[in-house]
Amino acid sequence: MDADRSPQLTAGLEDIRLPAEVFSRLLPAIDDLAELKLTLVALSTLRQKEGDKRYLRHQELLGNADLMRGLAAVDAGTDAREILEAALERALNRGALLSAQIETGDETRRLYFINDERGSELQRQAQSGQWRPAVADEIEVLPPRPTLFAVYEENIGVLTPMLAEAINEAQASYPRDWIEDAIRYAVERNARSWRYISKVLEAWRQEGRSRETSGRLPRGPRSYTAGKRKHVIRNS
Repeated sequence: MDADRSPQLTAGLEDIRLPAEVFSRLLPAIDDLAELKLTLVALSTLRQKEGDKRYLRHQELLGNADLMRGLAAVDAGTDAREILEAALERALNRGALLSAQIETGDETRRLYFINDERGSELQRQAQSGQWRPAVADEIEVLPPRPTLFAVYEENIGVLTPMLAEAINEAQASYPRDWIEDAIRYAVERNARSWRYISKVLEAWRQEGRSRETSGRLPRGPRSYTAGKRKHVIRNS
């Protein structure tokens, strides 16, 4: 494969959601390629993090090989780290990101936040000394999970438009973990149908997960086996 050619996008993975204003107002206003690349990577990385304290460390940006490679391609005659600094300055001036510098021992750390209500509050707390990132706050960016559509197809069968609509309706009524558990429950009992899965979900809603139907579920952790577009639910 050509080294400059982007790899094929992987289907069946969970989307990273960004606010509509990112596409309607922010991105159209960016006229610098390095700033555009940085903004997309920073926002998507922050949105993938879980927990109340979502922030991005400067070292995370420097350690992002894809980002640094992309920035280096913007200007082959300039060090990618210099391009990153200029792109960060533009993104901060535009208001796409917020930043704070904190002292941790002999080290000064640069943190970045999404410019929203939660990010503004975290920036204020960092600048005032009310909050400092601890080891527990070092949130790992998890890879996107398979969509429930992909999980269903890999474990139950072909996904039709009517089934896709039914799964969408279920997502509005039940936590995602419930639906994944119900799919696993159906697989273990060789009852591979959405009708059975929906009955399990309804039973859990009426009787509670601590009832007999939940108690019969295996207690081992769930995992997805890594294969080419394979997302199979297993128990240890």
